[in-house]
Amino acid sequence: MMKTKAGKFVTYLLVAIALLALPLILQSTGSNSWVRIVDMALLYVLLALGLNIVVGYAGLLDLGFIAFFAVGAYLYALLASPHLTDTFAFLAAHFPNGLHMNFWIVMFVAGILAGITGLILGAPVLKLRGDYLAIVTLGFGEIVRIFMLNLDRPINITNGPKGISNVDAVTVFGHSMSQRLTVELGDWRFTFESVTLYYYLILFFVLMAIVIAHRLQDSRIGRAWMAIREDEIAAKAMGLNTRNLKLAAFGTSAVFGGVSGVLFASFMRGVYPESFILMESVMVVAMVVLGGLGHIPGVILGALLLAGLPELLRHVAGPLTELTDGRLAPEILRQLLIALAMVVVMLLRPKGLWPSPEHGKSLAK
Repeated sequence: MMKTKAGKFVTYLLVAIALLALPLILQSTGSNSWVRIVDMALLYVLLALGLNIVVGYAGLLDLGFIAFFAVGAYLYALLASPHLTDTFAFLAAHFPNGLHMNFWIVMFVAGILAGITGLILGAPVLKLRGDYLAIVTLGFGEIVRIFMLNLDRPINITNGPKGISNVDAVTVFGHSMSQRLTVELGDWRFTFESVTLYYYLILFFVLMAIVIAHRLQDSRIGRAWMAIREDEIAAKAMGLNTRNLKLAAFGTSAVFGGVSGVLFASFMRGVYPESFILMESVMVVAMVVLGGLGHIPGVILGALLLAGLPELLRHVAGPLTELTDGRLAPEILRQLLIALAMVVVMLLRPKGLWPSPEHGKSLAK
C-alpha cells in the first residue's frame, strides 16, 4: 500500500512539474504560437469536461452546448469593454471611463447565467432522447448564435457580425495578463509572456473542473445520472426523479460552458459570432466521444488530440499541397485528414481511445 501511495505521489509530482514547465519550454523556442495552441486546447478540455456531464454521465446528446460558451463570452465582453458605454449615453454618464467589471465577479455571474440558460433549455426537452434531443439542442444553439449575430439593431447590443473588441484582459494582483511579467530570484530571471500567464490561469480552471467532475462522478447524483444513461425506465422505477436529475445535468454542464466563455473572451480580447458556429458544438461532442464517454482521462485526451491535431497536420498538409500542384488547399487537406483520422479511430476503438473500465450496455450496443 505504501508503495502504491508513493508511486501515485511521484506520478502526480512529475505531472505537476511537466505542466508548470511546459509553457516555459515552448516559450523558449522563440515563438508564442505553440503556447497559444496549448491555451486553446485547454479551453476545449474545459468545454469537453462540461459536455461530458450531459453526454457521458447522463447520456443526453446535446448539440447546442456551444450556446452556453457564447453566453459566458458575450457577457464578459459586454461588462468588460467600452462597447455598452459607447452605445448608451446614460451608461457613459455614470461610467465615463467605460464598463470594466472585475473578471472574477463576471465569472461568477456568467456561471449563474449560463446555468439558468441550461435549465431553460432542459425544461422543455425532458421527455426527449436520442435523435430528437439532438435536433432540439442543435436548434437552440443556432438560435443563440443568430440572436447574437442580429442583435445590433434597432439597439446595438452585440455589435452584430463585427463582434465586440477591446475586451479587458484578466488582472491578477494588479498585473494585467496582456503584459509580460518578469520575475527575478537572485541571479535567476524569468520572463512570462502573456500567453504563458493565460496558460496558468486556464490550467487552474481546468484542474478545478477535473476535481468537480470527479467528485460528481462518485457522488449520489453522479450515480443517478449514470443509472438514467443505462436505463431511464429502470431508474424511474427505482424511485429516481429523472426530471430533476436531467435538469441538474443540463444546468451543471452549462456552468462549465459559461466559465469557458469568459476565459475565451478574455484570452482573445474580443468575441465574434463565427466563434460559436454549429461545427464548434460538433467538435466538442466529437472530443467526448473520441476520448471515451463518461471517462474524465479519456475526455481530456480526446480534447487535446482534436484541438492540437489541426496544427500538427499543418506541417503535413503543406507538402501534400505541393504534390497536387496546389489543386487542394492546405485547409481542405487538414480537414480531410482530421475526418479520416476520426473515422479510423472510431472503427478501431468504437468505445473511444480511453474508455471507462466500468461502462455498461450503453456503449455495447
